Amino acid sequence: MAIICETGTDSMRHSLPLTPQFYVTAPQPCPYLEGRMERKLFTALQGENAAELNDSLSAQGFRRSQNVLYRPSCADCAACLSARIDVSAFAPSRSQKRTIKRNEGLNRRATSPWATEDQYALFRKYLDSRHADGGMADMDVFEFAAMIEETPIRSRVIEYHDIESGELIGVCLTDVLGDGVSMVYSFYTPDRPRASLGNYIILDHVEIARAAGLPYVYLGYWVPGSQKMGYKANFAGLEVYMGGAWQKLKDPETFELKQHPLSNDPIAEQVANISLPDVGPRSR
Repeated sequence: MAIICETGTDSMRHSLPLTPQFYVTAPQPCPYLEGRMERKLFTALQGENAAELNDSLSAQGFRRSQNVLYRPSCADCAACLSARIDVSAFAPSRSQKRTIKRNEGLNRRATSPWATEDQYALFRKYLDSRHADGGMADMDVFEFAAMIEETPIRSRVIEYHDIESGELIGVCLTDVLGDGVSMVYSFYTPDRPRASLGNYIILDHVEIARAAGLPYVYLGYWVPGSQKMGYKANFAGLEVYMGGAWQKLKDPETFELKQHPLSNDPIAEQVANISLPDVGPRSR
């Protein structure tokens, strides 16, 4: 059974709890929809069973940020929907085929989650061009290194280099799950707008998952009505997590969230409905 609490205890400082403890953030302005407030349900990702917990909660709409798993839990809104691509149902559109063609000059390289100066320089260039007013705009090199390196699970840094020049063009921090790959965060050069690098990195992750025999590519959150997140609906085979289950997204243009005063369950009920992996202490 999961536990929800607001503060820690002295005993937590010395040993890990037997079951995950869930917390709720204070409301703050939503970065996707103007005039709304966001709130997150989260738990620590730690201990010898971190991989199993990450797999289980990722399949229930949670996302990883360093050693924390979180899911939107807003009081009056349910617009943020965890999204993933069903690899078996995906086929590139004509536009996406052109994107793949435009990026044939890139070479993919998978490395351990270790931050480099080149990555940080590209990250700063990307933020200054695309998200200068975002929540990550003031991230320094040490915080960047923590984002890349602080992972208790199997993670990779996928780098994309120009074959001719060797220049680092794009990067994606990627988690390897039991049933797919999860794109934690990606960034790329703003100097190639026609290359559609953000879309290309997703398309390449579909190929990475297919080659590894993994059924899904986890994309983060799709937010209907948000221009920032609308592009995710352009990928065939997209599924969203709603009502405790993954559902195929049929037509993004006609999609409507059912919003009424009883749309969102109370926090305690949400936590009670979370399924946790059945794992015990590992033998030494």
